[in-house]
Amino acid sequence: MSEGSTPQVSLDPSVALVEFASVAVGIAAGDAMVKAAPLGSIYAGTVHPGKYLVLVSGDTASVEESLGVGVGIGGSDVLATVFLPDIHPAVTGAIAGSEPGAWLDGEALGIVEAPVVAAVVDAADAGVKAARVELSAIRLADGLGGKGYVLFSGSVADVEAAVAAAAERADGHGVAVTARIVSQLHDEMAANLRRELRFRGRVTMRPLERGG
Repeated sequence: MSEGSTPQVSLDPSVALVEFASVAVGIAAGDAMVKAAPLGSIYAGTVHPGKYLVLVSGDTASVEESLGVGVGIGGSDVLATVFLPDIHPAVTGAIAGSEPGAWLDGEALGIVEAPVVAAVVDAADAGVKAARVELSAIRLADGLGGKGYVLFSGSVADVEAAVAAAAERADGHGVAVTARIVSQLHDEMAANLRRELRFRGRVTMRPLERGG
């Protein structure tokens, strides 16, 4: 990544994300989560429209314990959660907004959209593990009214498999999921997508300072 660009999110293999409806509750829960277990990292911050995200990583037991604490404190203000004991590294890179490669040159582009961030992260992990596809991008909440989407690219058959797996995983969150597959993306549409993908600030989550 070039100098001065958005820093990469550093995550251990086990990851949990909690999406809160209240900023105040999210901050209190995030503090309790990081105190509950020895985590590798914690990223937290506000996203549109007035929601708060807490993402933690570390060993599986610690992350699971931290997640339980966050959910307990969040109560009715918890909108959604996701726990991924073995997150795919491509998901980490896409959350951080890493530069896309020649992904628009594939036979097909798959899009999966959901109204909560947790479902999108979960869908991304499921899709990239289900088929030989590129995880082209993840866009989360900011500038999207709180919703998010994930893009996959590759052969038609692989993209179909990835989208099916991603949509099924997202459906498990009990939210409305929209999925589409576009074959042979037009050059002008590809150019528009490339321009949009440069807005990395929309998916930035900054780490909390911790003592000790």
